[in-house]
Amino acid sequence: MKPLHGEIAWITGGSGGIGKAAAVELAAAGADVIIGYHSAETVARQTEQICRRFGVRALAVPVDVRNRESVSAAYREITHHFGNPTILIHAAGNSVAGLIQDMTEKDYDQVMDTHVRGAFSLVQAVLPAMIQQQKGRIVLVSSIWGQTGGACEVLYSAAKGAQISMAKALAKELAPSGITVNAIAPGAIQTAMLERQLTREERSSLAEEIPAGRLGLPEEVASLIRYVCLPEAAYVTGQVLAVNGGWYT
Repeated sequence: MKPLHGEIAWITGGSGGIGKAAAVELAAAGADVIIGYHSAETVARQTEQICRRFGVRALAVPVDVRNRESVSAAYREITHHFGNPTILIHAAGNSVAGLIQDMTEKDYDQVMDTHVRGAFSLVQAVLPAMIQQQKGRIVLVSSIWGQTGGACEVLYSAAKGAQISMAKALAKELAPSGITVNAIAPGAIQTAMLERQLTREERSSLAEEIPAGRLGLPEEVASLIRYVCLPEAAYVTGQVLAVNGGWYT
């Protein structure tokens, strides 16, 4: 039997690079998966079909994590079709780069609502059932900038730092209920978001700064997400797990 057979995993940002890879990785491990997406429905539906090839249930469900009502509606749909999620992966993300004095209130709301308000609303949605079952895995996909801070990425760094603090505090609060909470902190990963931010030449230059000599792959992040969701990772909680090729260690 596969190690995550019987688990129900809700992945936000399931149409993005890391979220999609995580959905496929968890499906391969036997979990039923809900691919949460905001606007990229076509990619989410494709991911749904890929996951089903592993013999599990998979469903793409729209959700705007910035909006509590949207989160609640998605949760109702998930429980109607699958039951209560036992795994939550918050991988939805966005970023607005630039000098802090150029950031607008709209920029602030966009970044903070996705990463911080979204994490808060999602956790509140899944927790009652997890606590009742005395079982659960929560993973917040943060960033290396949440650990070190990044120039011209102040909003993003602040939001990702908040996720790390949330994971550490929540882990302490939920450990007595058999629920683990961890943050994953990827470095420079080959995703569509990074490609929008940096040119090919800039990505090549960035790779030269990384001891591993290359950018990371979404699948390498997903494999670590899979590990902390396994039964044998029950004692791993409150951790910030880096996937960065030795960059900023």
